[in-house]
Amino acid sequence: MTQLDTPKLGRKRDHTRDAEILDAALEVLSETGYDGMTVDMVAARAKAGKATLYRRWASKSELVIDAVACMKQIDPDFSKLPDTGSLRDDLVALIKAPTIAEGERKMKIMAGVMSMISSAPELSDSVHAALVEPRLSVNRFLLQRAIDRGEIRADADVETLALVSQAMVSYRVLMLREPITRDFLVSIIDGVVMPAVRR
Repeated sequence: MTQLDTPKLGRKRDHTRDAEILDAALEVLSETGYDGMTVDMVAARAKAGKATLYRRWASKSELVIDAVACMKQIDPDFSKLPDTGSLRDDLVALIKAPTIAEGERKMKIMAGVMSMISSAPELSDSVHAALVEPRLSVNRFLLQRAIDRGEIRADADVETLALVSQAMVSYRVLMLREPITRDFLVSIIDGVVMPAVRR
């Protein structure tokens, strides 16, 4: 094969800056909301070319979904989840107390996501898969494990209870516009989840 016959290799995608770009997307989303956000703004904040973003994310909505999914930081590896022998202690061990500033930022980001869904309802399944399902699957796993070891009622409604904390957090953030604190999350565990599953 001659030099002229040598196939040209395409430019490899550089994913090393993905974390910076996704963080920039969250910052812009929290400041402008979804409707006011543009890919140009994110590119400028991340000091990256707009073409770089579009090679990785085909649309603004895909960029937002990826960014918020990364923000949630749910590890899908169930073997790494807390296993204290107590459902309550397992759930409490998952709590990472946010600072007030981070809580306010998350409120603005989630408001932006809700705005995105209202503008493009067809994205609701993608948002559910990225934002809701990861934590929901963790809650399901912990509840089912507690049932299997005989700690809680065998007829506990796993699907409903797995959603309780997320539903209450969403209402507090989006409707009451109050930050999420460790005390609030522990109160859901002690005041709602545990009384519902006691044998």
